[in-house]
Amino acid sequence: MTTQTTTRRSSLPPPVRIPPGKRRTADKVSRWQIYVPLGLYLLFTLIPFYWMLVFAFRPRGSSSLLPWPITFENFETVWTDLGFAIFFQNSLMVGVASLVGTTVVALAGGYALARYKFRGRNVFMVAMLCTQFIPGAMMLIPLFEIFRTLGLVNTLWSLVIAETVFQLPLSLILISGFIKNIPMELEEAAWVDGCTRLRAFFTVVLPMLRPALVAVGSFAFIHSWNNFLFALMFVSDQEKFTVPVGLAYTLGEFSVDFGALAAGGVVAAVPVVLVFAFIQRYLVQGMSAGAVKG
Repeated sequence: MTTQTTTRRSSLPPPVRIPPGKRRTADKVSRWQIYVPLGLYLLFTLIPFYWMLVFAFRPRGSSSLLPWPITFENFETVWTDLGFAIFFQNSLMVGVASLVGTTVVALAGGYALARYKFRGRNVFMVAMLCTQFIPGAMMLIPLFEIFRTLGLVNTLWSLVIAETVFQLPLSLILISGFIKNIPMELEEAAWVDGCTRLRAFFTVVLPMLRPALVAVGSFAFIHSWNNFLFALMFVSDQEKFTVPVGLAYTLGEFSVDFGALAAGGVVAAVPVVLVFAFIQRYLVQGMSAGAVKG
């Protein structure tokens, strides 16, 4: 036995060792190969935002490449004259309601998919995935007929329901995958200590779901904030417009006020940028944890 083991080990090729100098050279080359494309992509992405800021903050009629002197005249026009204060409020209400509805339903459904075994569970998961391939434009007529029957046309509730329904499949899959990564033994230990299943869920499972809940809620809010198609089709009263529809109505028939349009774009982009700035680390944790098991 010892002779055979020694023979096998001696027949293996020796490990290849890279000299330290070559390692450093390879590291330097790989870093430049990463930084240069990322820098070009960042420059290509930020140029449109820079021009939007220039048009929003520079005086009307100016052709300067820098927003100087800075003026807030365009923002006053957008916020007061064009009614963006109401549009902003409507978008905020729809976004928060969609966030709450999507998170609560996805939390309950994701726990059921992760912890309970029942017939058709895999088929249900596949069906949830297949719904992601259906564009929202195909569902406009059925949804409009349903909302017309329920008397929800030209109300913000139609937007909340539509956004929640379209965000639920992905949210269910994310939260279900995240709950599967939480050991069942933690809940069983809570049951042994006298907790009911509901109390064990709130005291043990729910605190560990913070990254997943933040990811699901933020995606639901951002999608509902940026959605233009549903708000355009289901709402006709100007006092119930959201920010994307309000931006479209700033375009005149024969002329365009680029300053007001850019100021409205800044107003529309600020909440999304703030959301991503504060929750980016939770987004990475939630997306990666929910994608490990499924």
